[in-house]
Amino acid sequence: MGIDGSSALPGPVFDKDDLLAQLGKVLPEGCLLVDEEDLRPYECDGMTAYRQLPLIVALPDSEAQAQAILRICHARKVPIVPRGAATGLSGGAMPHRHGLVLSLAKLKKIVNLDPVARTAVVQPGVRNLAISEAAAAHALYYAPDPSSQIACTIGGNVSENSGGVHCLKYGLTVHNVLRVRGLTIEGEIVEFGNAALDAPGYDLLALINGSEGMLALITEITVKLTPKPELAQVVLASFDDVTKAGDAVANIIAAGIIPAGLEMMDRKAIHAVEPFVNAGYDLGAEAILLCESDGTPEEVDEEMARMTGVLKESGASGIRVSQNETERLKFWAGRKAAFPAIGRISPDYLCMDGTIPRKNLARMLIAIAEMEQRYGLRCANVFHAGDGNLHPLIMYDANVPGQLDLATAFGGEILELSVELGGSITGEHGVGIEKIVQMCAQFSPAELEVFHALKRAFDSDGLFNPDKAIPTAARCREYRLIRDSAGGADHSAPGGA
Repeated sequence: MGIDGSSALPGPVFDKDDLLAQLGKVLPEGCLLVDEEDLRPYECDGMTAYRQLPLIVALPDSEAQAQAILRICHARKVPIVPRGAATGLSGGAMPHRHGLVLSLAKLKKIVNLDPVARTAVVQPGVRNLAISEAAAAHALYYAPDPSSQIACTIGGNVSENSGGVHCLKYGLTVHNVLRVRGLTIEGEIVEFGNAALDAPGYDLLALINGSEGMLALITEITVKLTPKPELAQVVLASFDDVTKAGDAVANIIAAGIIPAGLEMMDRKAIHAVEPFVNAGYDLGAEAILLCESDGTPEEVDEEMARMTGVLKESGASGIRVSQNETERLKFWAGRKAAFPAIGRISPDYLCMDGTIPRKNLARMLIAIAEMEQRYGLRCANVFHAGDGNLHPLIMYDANVPGQLDLATAFGGEILELSVELGGSITGEHGVGIEKIVQMCAQFSPAELEVFHALKRAFDSDGLFNPDKAIPTAARCREYRLIRDSAGGADHSAPGGA
């Protein structure tokens, strides 16, 4: 979808009154929104720079109601945008102006929690953190922990294949989900994976993780639960040079150490976070690393000794080890508050999501510093450093003409450099509308056609979340012409599939 709400799909060919009448037969009163005042909260997700009112919002409270909605909409060729908590940062839940937003917020039951099998069966509207809260009585938790885990939903986590600060050791969403139940665009029930260690046939479970609401409507998820470690400690290491910090990340992994979490923040991020959270960060540092070890006390002692040794050898100017659980959580609270902390010092910001090989972290930071000068915009950097997942936070003011375009161009250049350095344009936030242009930089026309073919196999009319994630061949030709004529990156705004 273009930023003006334009679409590759034609305008509505259905009768809106007929559609509302049919939907009204399957939804309870108050679960169908059509007035502008009611639609306004649904105009965007966490990527607030681009907004579009939907035609209708539906709020089913059961799989059967969702199934009926899909059948009604499919028969009338109505575009459908699935929506969870809308904490996503790539515009993946941005509405279609001629379509229906299908919110799964009311499907929020924990269907079953099995402490023996260490699994939980949950509906898509269950909050990420609520799973761990429910499992805590059994000394279990759900490992993937996005910074938005207090609000984001498990259905959205599956759609974006979300990670978190502990994904280095415990994996992304795809590594912690056993089974997904959903509905096709025609309203047929489909299941991916199962509760066993393997499932017959093709591994479509991996396909549905990160599918961004384009293949099926998720109605139930079976997740793995992880035993809580006996002990966890964090090393807070300060560096007087970002290159030393980046090299330290690579050195830790090269030493055969896989921390439970390995995060990096640069000077701008530190100075935004510390007054907000009072986490105890070193304001004199150019960068800090948060390195966590967990396990038995003996395992933690041994790993912490090895890790602090590597950090000292890598040039750390200061090292602090959490002395209790309160201090450990305080250290992490600063990292998890990085996004809202930037919101306190800048009217607006874009959060990028490139991924690069760990060995290139320092090179990327140096390049971003040069881009700051060229674009005239500030950028604070926070990283899931252990797996090379970057979250540059580009600060701008939407009220200043041209600054959004500059921020978009800045972000596009970071993503394209990520590809040049051997990485990817996204690690966990998805493509949505934000990165659809950069898909043309990462994938060839033949590869993109395979993506389109997969989409058609599930949704031949392109009704599920249209105009997201996969650019058309025409859009990529336009992108390459602009890039080649400019001798560099395409600086057009997101969207325009």
